[in-house]
Amino acid sequence: MPAPLSIIIPTLNAADKIGPTLACLAGAIGEGLIRELIIADGGSTDNIAEIADHAGAALVTSEPGRGGQLRSAAEIAKGTWMLFLHADTVLGDNWHNAVADHLALHPKDAGYFRLKFDATGLWPTVIAQWATLRSRLFHLPYGDQGLLISRRHYDAIGGYSNIPLMEDVAIARAIGRRLRALETTATTSAERYQRNGWLRHSLRNHMLMLRYMLGTDPDTLAKRYK
Repeated sequence: MPAPLSIIIPTLNAADKIGPTLACLAGAIGEGLIRELIIADGGSTDNIAEIADHAGAALVTSEPGRGGQLRSAAEIAKGTWMLFLHADTVLGDNWHNAVADHLALHPKDAGYFRLKFDATGLWPTVIAQWATLRSRLFHLPYGDQGLLISRRHYDAIGGYSNIPLMEDVAIARAIGRRLRALETTATTSAERYQRNGWLRHSLRNHMLMLRYMLGTDPDTLAKRYK
């Protein structure tokens, strides 16, 4: 039986960030879990094609916009399950065991990881804990927490929307209560929080999400985010 998991990573000039993400996946190559790795690129000008080739990954190129990139990659994925990861996300050492357990015990549910930042201190801890609480209470994990979902479930809800921002919120809302936390972490880059200020960046993210839920067009929000 083929390995079940297609791993999909969206990129846009992320060649200098993706190394640790690829490294954390390498340990599971011999576990009979990973079928393929797909890099969904939005027109990078760096050497991502060379990196994809070296990693044995398929490279899918589309117009920039994370939702469209993920959707394009999912269309060619062969696995019965898909794991969507950001290019600056590093999974915990036991991630493959957590994923295998989820596939065996909760085949009808999607999964996400508990958020951590590659930084220490009060604000990284508070914001990561809020992400855990938000995900549990409101069923709204963000893209930097990853998304594990079966092909059947993904197709049933229509997959990722081809939108430049809030694609993670849109698909989480489509999944609804059938989201379950995986028993390991996803450590993501704190660069934007450190550059913009932890509280300021967190509040901006929440305001964007609120505006999206109130009906603001994602293209408008994407311009604001950038």
